[in-house]
Amino acid sequence: MKDKRILYVSSEVVPYLAENEVSLMSYDVPKMVNDQGGQIRIFMPRYGNINERRHQLHEVIRLSGMNLVVNDLDMPLIIKVASIPKERIQVYFIDNDEYFKRKATFADEDGLMYPDNDERAIFFAKGVVETVKKLNWVPDIIHVHGWMAAMLPVYMKHYYKNEALFSETKIITSVYGQSFEGSLDPEMINKVKLDGIPEEAISDLITPDYEGIIKAAVNHSDGVIIASESVSASLTKFIESSGKAFLPFVPKDAFAEAYSNFYNSENL
Repeated sequence: MKDKRILYVSSEVVPYLAENEVSLMSYDVPKMVNDQGGQIRIFMPRYGNINERRHQLHEVIRLSGMNLVVNDLDMPLIIKVASIPKERIQVYFIDNDEYFKRKATFADEDGLMYPDNDERAIFFAKGVVETVKKLNWVPDIIHVHGWMAAMLPVYMKHYYKNEALFSETKIITSVYGQSFEGSLDPEMINKVKLDGIPEEAISDLITPDYEGIIKAAVNHSDGVIIASESVSASLTKFIESSGKAFLPFVPKDAFAEAYSNFYNSENL
């Protein structure tokens, strides 16, 4: 893995949020690559329940300041950064007061999903790519974790398809067990289409439930990792029949070798 450049884009990462399958793997996998001499960057949203003082987040002025268009509205992009203690790993946070300055991640205190979660996912995807462009850092692989990050493969393959910086970059999506019930805004597909993405490429977003969103990510990825034993049978079957390079579930104590081999696979 030495000198391999891998960009990790995740919905959740420990120690900034509570431990679950997504947040733990979004820490363990980059740490493994970092320990093996790879070059990594991690991006996640800056949710309002992340304690900025405790985790020593600070704004990166040179990266902040641009506006991103989501659903025909200009939304300011703020970039913050922190370091995971003892690991020499930098984490970049995509922030916007309108989308992320609230005291929870995906749902309110009553457990109701935020009605603009679809726009938050679009903003996050665009924010990551625009920031990496400003960093002028060319990843060999972009590895996506969690549904809030699932729009990134879609935007990479369409909206950013002519960006020379990413011409050789491969996209891997890790798929986890279902993490929310119900559906995001039914207008999500139309908001994505506003960015010039053809409807036939995102037909899975006609019903933007968890499986629909993950299927859209899988369809626009070069490789897929089944990262949980609780992935539904229907989603597993979809991945296996997608024609994409894929890695079946590997227990946590054995993932390092399997993931390293997958990253270096000629099938990607």
